[in-house]
Amino acid sequence: MLNARKSLGSMVLAAALCAIAGGLAGQRGAQALDEMKYPDLRGEWRGTGGNKWPAPAPLTPEYQVIFDAGIADQEAGGQGNTPTFTCLPPGMPRQMNVYEPMEIIVTPQTTYLWIEHVHDSRRIYTDGRDWPKEIEPTFRGQSIGVWSDTDHDGVYDTLAVETRFMKGPRTFDSTGIPLHKDNQTVVKEKIFYDKSKPDVLTNEITTIDNALTHPWTITKTYRRAREKGPIWWGESICAENNSHVVIGKEAYYISAEGLLMPSKKDQPPPDLRYFKHTTN
Repeated sequence: MLNARKSLGSMVLAAALCAIAGGLAGQRGAQALDEMKYPDLRGEWRGTGGNKWPAPAPLTPEYQVIFDAGIADQEAGGQGNTPTFTCLPPGMPRQMNVYEPMEIIVTPQTTYLWIEHVHDSRRIYTDGRDWPKEIEPTFRGQSIGVWSDTDHDGVYDTLAVETRFMKGPRTFDSTGIPLHKDNQTVVKEKIFYDKSKPDVLTNEITTIDNALTHPWTITKTYRRAREKGPIWWGESICAENNSHVVIGKEAYYISAEGLLMPSKKDQPPPDLRYFKHTTN
């Protein structure tokens, strides 16, 4: 009787182990099958076509005045409206100019866009989550996306993304096309590729912002480098050797000797009320 019980117990244990092993194998198989649905976007992607947004921008009269004043300041030797010269991140949607090479890592839960330039890396959540009720705004915002297979061949080819919760100051590009100071921007992207041209990635970017008279859609194109085993640039430290400094509302230069210099003709010096004035 005892031997029979031991034999029965061994059979039950073996069956349980087989069930567990089978379940794990099934999970691994399902995961592998699921991963096969995602496109192969490995490698080094580079921005093309320059880093400017196409002119003219559909700005409201109020923000057109702001833009024109910024252009006039740049023509006089200043920095205009663009905030990035002090090493602030470009934020969305400007960072999708892809100023430095981009690496794309696709998982079922998250698509990562790794760009070494000044905090330009992004996480696009594709796990079905909803928007958070409370979140601390960032320059790049919070991005939620959905993959789709538009040609129904079993492999995803399009990633629809929406980005919210951005903070400023931000501009569209280095010319200083402004976004509204209320930071209610919503950016919608359609990132896709033609499977017959696997080394070309297209991003249709639509910006909804109160500085604009209507949603503004532009297209950016990225190309995959043909070299195998790309060598990434490493860290990008904007603050290192940056000679620009803002005091009050004026931008100045720091000379090679470490002295403050004007950035444009007839620029007044900063307010020195907290310093004792000395004469040589």
